[in-house]
Amino acid sequence: MGLVLTEEQTLLKQTAREFIEANSPVSELRRLRDAQEPAGIDRKLWAQMVELGWAGATLPEELDGMDLGWVEFGQLLEECGRTLTAQPLIASIALAGECVLRAGNDAQRTALLAPIARGEKLLALAHQEGPHYAPFEVATRATANGNGFQLDGSKTLVLDGHIADHLIVVARSSGETGDRAGLSLFVVNPTAAGVKITRTVLIDGRNAAKVELADVAVGADALLGEVGQGAEALEAALDRGTAALCAEMVGSMSAAFEKTTEYLRTREQFGVPIGSFQALKHRAAQMFVELELTRSIVLDALTALDEDRKNASQLVSCAKARCNDSIFLIGNESVQMHGGIGVTDEEDIGLYLKRARVTQFTLGHSAHHRERFAQLEGF
Repeated sequence: MGLVLTEEQTLLKQTAREFIEANSPVSELRRLRDAQEPAGIDRKLWAQMVELGWAGATLPEELDGMDLGWVEFGQLLEECGRTLTAQPLIASIALAGECVLRAGNDAQRTALLAPIARGEKLLALAHQEGPHYAPFEVATRATANGNGFQLDGSKTLVLDGHIADHLIVVARSSGETGDRAGLSLFVVNPTAAGVKITRTVLIDGRNAAKVELADVAVGADALLGEVGQGAEALEAALDRGTAALCAEMVGSMSAAFEKTTEYLRTREQFGVPIGSFQALKHRAAQMFVELELTRSIVLDALTALDEDRKNASQLVSCAKARCNDSIFLIGNESVQMHGGIGVTDEEDIGLYLKRARVTQFTLGHSAHHRERFAQLEGF
């Protein structure tokens, strides 16, 4: 297909933009940050998103979802990214929700996913353990114990983990750290004995958590899929979560670029707009080119997921590497072109730079995804 949106997708995008601009401007992120809101999200805004069907956007209709594609979901995330909206869409639907959808049985899907679509529950995926993103570097252990399992280990950067009603925990039931085989997925109640959750407020004001598991007992019904066979579902969920994050990053860098070009048109030096200076024109042109290249590869990656292409994983990694590089450039250039005020908290552009730094490393930095692309291509 051509790298353009259909009429229906364009209408969805425009409707989402109008809703986000009216209900979640950048000032809302400032309010959540400055008030040190315990949840880190606006519950009223989330309830409105639920009413619009966003909470179950990609879920099947039989689970009270809208059964939209990832291209459509990406448009919602892009508009959220434009105003740095704090929301659990990626954590609950694209990451944890996809694990349940792909590995869970009918009873587990009904019990966990339908309530997500209705706004009754939130999920979070607890998979990362070290300071760097490495999906299969899992040391957390799942030991068979009677009719269930015992979980021991710790997780870092669990997106929106502090507000999740259930955690999807990746644990190793066999093999060694780094092995793809031997991973199992478990549904864990965050209030269970032995579970400790510590909220982490990131530099961009968004939310993550550290999860510690000590002798946590779960029943056999907590296992998603078969023992030691969770890697495939995990990888599929990470691809979709990464593509969704890429869409949000496109929104963030688009807004940063637009704010910067507007500043270039209005800020004057020597009696003329600074945007008339040739050096700044060249730098703005480079930002535009990088943004449009990034927009194209992200749309192609989302489309590949919808079409279930064989190279979808390669395209997702290509998109994330491209997003990381572009948002780094656009974030830096935007602040520099704003001058001294760009590094103050008074000016919104600094918030976009902070968001850029976090998303660059969330779900994999550029080196990780370039290496993964090469491995998937057989190198």
